[in-house]
Amino acid sequence: MRTRWIFFFGAAMLAGALGGTLLGPAPAGAVAREIIELQTGVTQLIQGQQAMQTAITQNNAVERTLIEQSLDAVNKLNVSMSAVQKSTQDFSAASGARLDTMGTQVQGLSDNVSDLQARLGKLDQKLTDVQSTLQDVDSKLTSSPAPAAAPSAGPPSASGMPAPGAPPMAAAAPPNSDVLYSNGLRDINGKHYDLADQEFQDYLKYYGDTDLASNAQFYLGEIAFMQNQFQAALDAYNKVIENYPKSFKTASARMRKGFCLAELGQKAAAIRELRTVVRQYPGTDEAKRSAAKLKEMGATAG
Repeated sequence: MRTRWIFFFGAAMLAGALGGTLLGPAPAGAVAREIIELQTGVTQLIQGQQAMQTAITQNNAVERTLIEQSLDAVNKLNVSMSAVQKSTQDFSAASGARLDTMGTQVQGLSDNVSDLQARLGKLDQKLTDVQSTLQDVDSKLTSSPAPAAAPSAGPPSASGMPAPGAPPMAAAAPPNSDVLYSNGLRDINGKHYDLADQEFQDYLKYYGDTDLASNAQFYLGEIAFMQNQFQAALDAYNKVIENYPKSFKTASARMRKGFCLAELGQKAAAIRELRTVVRQYPGTDEAKRSAAKLKEMGATAG
C-alpha cells in the first residue's frame, strides 16, 4: 500500500515537472535533468520501502519464533510442575503414614509413663496398707492365745478326688492386672498383634472397672487400625467414647474414629468427627492431626 502511494507521489511530481516545463520557458536540458532527478528520488523511495518491508517481515519471523519457543518452554514447565506436584503428593501420603505410626508409638510411650506413675502411686498406697495390716496382725497375735490344731484332711481317694471331708480345691486366680497390661503394651510395640489383642481382651474381662480399662479398649482399636481392619477399629473406638467418656483417651479415640470413617469412604461423617475433635480439644496433638487430615481431605477445620 505504501509503495503504491509513493509511486503516485512520484508520478505527480514528474507530471508537475513536465507541466512546468511545458508552461515555462525553461530550456529542454534543464527539464530533462529535473525529470531524471525526480525518477532517481522515486526509485530511492521505492527501494527504501522495499527494504522496510523486508525488515518488518524478518522481525515478524523472529517474533513468531520467540513466541513459539516461549510456548514450548511454558509447556515443559507445566509438565515439570505436574511431576513435582505428584512427587509432593506421594511424599505427603508416605509421610502421613509414617507420622501415624510414629504417633501411635509416641502415644504408647506416653501412656507407659502415665501408667507407671499411676502404678507407683498405687504401689505406694498398697505398701502403706500392707504395713498397717501387718501391724494389726502383729498386735492380734501378741494379744490372742494360740489356736488349737485343726484336724488334718484325709488322704485323697483312689480316684484322685479329695477324700470326703476334705476342703474344696481353690479356683484358678485371674492373671495379674499389671502383668497383663504390661505384656499387652510390649506386644503391641513389638507388632505381635494377636498376643496383644488377647492380653487386652483378658484385661477387660477381669479388670474392666479399673482406671486402665479405657486404655486397654483404645489399644484394641489401635491393633485393628494398624492391620487395616477399619470397621473393627471403629467399633473399638466407639466403645471408648461410649463407655469411658471421661477418659483421657477419648480425644484420641474420636480422632481415630474420624480416620476410620475416612478409610471406610464415609467422608461426611469423617469430617464431622474430625471437626468435633478440633472444636472440643483445641491446642492438643489430636486437634492438630485432625486439622491436617481435614486439609488432606479438602475440607476446612471450621
